[in-house]
Amino acid sequence: MNGNLLRKVFGNVGVGRVVGLSSSTLGKGNTRVNGVRSSLAFAGGVAGLKSLAGLQRRQYSASAGETMTVRDALNLALEEELTADERVFLLGEEVGQYNGAYKISKGLLDKFGPKRVIDTPITEAGFAGLAVGAALSGLRPICEFMTFNFAMQAIDQIINSAAKTHYMTGGTVTCPIVFRGPNGYAASVAAQHSQDYAAWYGAIPGLKVISPWDSEDARGLLKAAIRDPNPVIFLENELQYGVSFPVSAEALSKDFQLPIGKAKIIREGKDVTLVSHSRPLNLCVEAAEKLQAEDGISAEIINLRSIRPLDVETIIASVKKTNHLVSVESGFPQFGVGSEICALIMESEAFDYLDAPVERITGADVPTPYAFNLEGLAFPTTDTVVKVARRTLYRKKK
Repeated sequence: MNGNLLRKVFGNVGVGRVVGLSSSTLGKGNTRVNGVRSSLAFAGGVAGLKSLAGLQRRQYSASAGETMTVRDALNLALEEELTADERVFLLGEEVGQYNGAYKISKGLLDKFGPKRVIDTPITEAGFAGLAVGAALSGLRPICEFMTFNFAMQAIDQIINSAAKTHYMTGGTVTCPIVFRGPNGYAASVAAQHSQDYAAWYGAIPGLKVISPWDSEDARGLLKAAIRDPNPVIFLENELQYGVSFPVSAEALSKDFQLPIGKAKIIREGKDVTLVSHSRPLNLCVEAAEKLQAEDGISAEIINLRSIRPLDVETIIASVKKTNHLVSVESGFPQFGVGSEICALIMESEAFDYLDAPVERITGADVPTPYAFNLEGLAFPTTDTVVKVARRTLYRKKK
């Protein structure tokens, strides 16, 4: 199968135009309510939100003087939380003696021992169930999946046990657990190892879903997830692990956390809003630079950070300023994160500020091909983002 045939069978690679309902067609009582607002679906709230307010809109603080890989940021966060709270423990395949499949848990077995860094058999349903039981009993497990594709073996434990218990017990039982590991596509790992599960878990009441991009995200959000009284899905990306990002002095503090449910504007702009999460943000950053250099287009970039709860308020505020919106993700086009963003914008006051239909950029509606030449056609590129941004602004490259 060649690239032209792939396009013929599956159409363009996830680039679609979405037109929603006018706000005038919605009744006053037809307000979209995010699942996080259900008092029984979640326990507690985001601790320290006010103290973190100053960090929410900056890219990096003026004190950023060093860089750190995403891998090291995650490792340091794990080490600090294991040190701070004896209820915290890590379990999963190869997390101990092998230091983790991606070396995220490097050195933790030597420091904390086999009772707190536990190597498990290849039985996701078994060790996920063990972890959920431990959380319901008062411990704070971190359950690592070698890839979230393998978490499908444990989906009953995650959704029916972890996510629903707080609601089903009338708010009397909490399940403070973090399910973490690499999510989304990597390189030449084929269909069964490449899926983005952000939209899957984002649809489930009772779960919080985090998708970090840079080192500050990884560090601050993982620490917040471990301390949260609710089950948290923490979606990493293996191709981001080795990427270095600047980190601020604040981010190096042992008390550093980022608020779950708060997006971050990583580049301010006035012409078009690009909203994304995880690795596709790299495309947005590159596209914004190209749009500025070649067309004078000023693109604002929103790093979602959190899929559930989704910070729709930040997106609305940006759309009111730029009047154009493009969502970018690597997941499938149907029922994706971008689809939900489009619906929320169409149902909000931001609809009246749009000068063009909202655009979605996604992966192709096809299981990820193994062949290198076809794999490249299955996911968006920087040029895809540039092309769609120009289209929504009704501009063509001269």
